[in-house]
Order: sequence, then structure tokens, then C-alpha cells
Amino acid sequence: MKLLVCISKTPDTTAKIAFTDNNSRFDTNGVTFIMNPTDEWYALVRAIEIKEQLGGSVTVINVGPKDNETVVIHKALAIGADDAVRIDADPADAFFVASQIAAYAKDQNYDLIFTGKETIDYNGSNIGGMVAELLDLPYVSLANHLEMAGNTATVTREIEGGQEVIEVNTPFVISAQKGMAEQRIPNMRGIMTARSKPLKVVPPLPVTAYTTIAYYELPPQRKEVKLIDPEHPEELVKLLHEQAKVI
Repeated sequence: MKLLVCISKTPDTTAKIAFTDNNSRFDTNGVTFIMNPTDEWYALVRAIEIKEQLGGSVTVINVGPKDNETVVIHKALAIGADDAVRIDADPADAFFVASQIAAYAKDQNYDLIFTGKETIDYNGSNIGGMVAELLDLPYVSLANHLEMAGNTATVTREIEGGQEVIEVNTPFVISAQKGMAEQRIPNMRGIMTARSKPLKVVPPLPVTAYTTIAYYELPPQRKEVKLIDPEHPEELVKLLHEQAKVI
């Protein structure tokens, strides 16, 4: 099978978030970047597992500048992708990114196109649906299990109150979440062979972004928490009565 996995770069979950230019730009100074976890742990790993089971190839695609090659693309190749494509452009917005991916994938005859559930920085969950629409393909979102039988996929999704099991024929686009696969750590052999795997750099299409960032806001600081010794519940009662005034 011919599989395409969309990967992106996000700040590490422990990064300190700050903004510049009157809160209109994310401050990247001192920030460590990683491959978006849902792209890596669930989408990429499940694609590699399918290749190992059924044969074929796994290509990763990223829209971003050259430094994304060392930050995310080489790691994806070390984990087990066969080759990579980088669209040489800053990811202006979700529509811009999806348009670049769809334009590249249009004539490549991929059986499955994977994305992660969402990126951990913007949490938009937009790319998969947009790519599917632009390519006129079925789209299955938030999948936590995928099995292939020939050209038919059986996909499980969590829904309110239970699970939904559906069948869809290739080609289609799928976004993966927790449960789809287990994280893989690149081994030394994978790290070494990643250096020799093909990496294709493609110029971007002239696509206009539909959205721009007006400004960012940090969430309000958490209020101070007062801990009560479990041996003195009367202190808790007193605080709830005198300070919180809820009793």
C-alpha cells in the first residue's frame, strides 16, 4: 500500500510560552520544537505497521522551512518512513497547509493519507478534513483503531456514549488519536539509515491564507491552592464558611 503521513512541528509540551510584537507573534527564543505527538505516535506508527503487515511504502510530508528537516523529518525517517517531502513554505494557516499537501498528493495515488488528531499548539483539527475535501476523498476523523482487509478498512471511533465502527474503501483520509498505535523510539539503525533516505523539497503553490493571527492571550494564572491537613477537617469547614462562603 502507498501511504502518506502529514507531520508538523510543535513546541515541546514543557516549553515556556511567550509572545512578541504586541502579542501578535509566538516567541520562539529558547523553545525546543518536536514532531507533533499525535502525528508521530499514532498516525506515523500505524502507517508503518500497515506497511510491515501488507507491504508498500510510507511517505511523510511537512509544510515548513528547512530547519524542519532536522527537527521532525529526520526523526520520522528514523522511526521507519521510507521517504519524505517538504513543501518549502512557512505554514501560514490550516487552509494554506492543506492546499499544499493536497496539491502534492493529487497525482500520487496514495491509498491512505494520515494526519494526527490535532496539533498540540493550536488544537484546530482542521488539516485532515480540508485535505479530504480538496482531494474529494472520504474522511474518517478521530479514529482509535484501524484494520485493513484488501482495499477495505474497518475503523473504530469513539463517540458520545460508546464506539462507532465503520467500513471505508481506499483511498481515504484518516485522523488518528490515542489507541491507534503505540509510540516507537528510533533505534540506532533507523537513525543511521535515515540519512540516506530520499528527501524531496517542493516549492509551494501560490495559495492565499484565509486567516491571520490578530493577537495571542495567555490563560489567566491559576489561583493559589491552600492545602488542608487531613487530620484537621474543621479548618476546611471554617475556610468554606468564612472565605469561600459556600456553606
